[in-house]
Amino acid sequence: MSEVVKDAWSAYLKQLQLNPLRTKAITSGVLAGSSDVIAQKIAGNKKIQLRRLFLIMLYGFAYAGPFGHFLHKFMEIIFKGKKGKETTAKKVLLEQLTTSPWNNMFFMAYYGLVVERRPFSQVKSKIKNDYPTVQLTSWKLWPIVSWINYQYIPLQLRVLFHSFIASCWAVFLNLKARSITAKKD
Repeated sequence: MSEVVKDAWSAYLKQLQLNPLRTKAITSGVLAGSSDVIAQKIAGNKKIQLRRLFLIMLYGFAYAGPFGHFLHKFMEIIFKGKKGKETTAKKVLLEQLTTSPWNNMFFMAYYGLVVERRPFSQVKSKIKNDYPTVQLTSWKLWPIVSWINYQYIPLQLRVLFHSFIASCWAVFLNLKARSITAKKD
């Protein structure tokens, strides 16, 4: 590993220790923004929509990063001192039955109402039509990610790991959530 990468990783870990919430929020925002740039390019956008990019980064910074930070702290409180595969399975099940459905629905609502500025009735209809597919697809990926996260990733790095995988997942969500008008840009 090069010295630059080692130094950057050391600085990142130090920031995680000194300012965990802020570091996780910034990390999540940057990764959310990266996924949006990729999603826009895949969608064929010639020019990056800066407003959309900013709002997706804001979602990662203000919601996803802090939510992950407190979720993992809360899971450690609920399962304090418990280890092993059975505990991991319980954490995964709890997360997948509670926060996964909420996060997917919240993202779809945020995207429609805030990013695309669509009326509530249209967003509600889109969620009603697309949410079951999004959630079922989510359950094909996220239980595996959560298992790895809870079983093998240290607590302080779980939001980073989750945010990295979420950046890939967000490409799917972005493409699923975008409206027909976005295709015309």
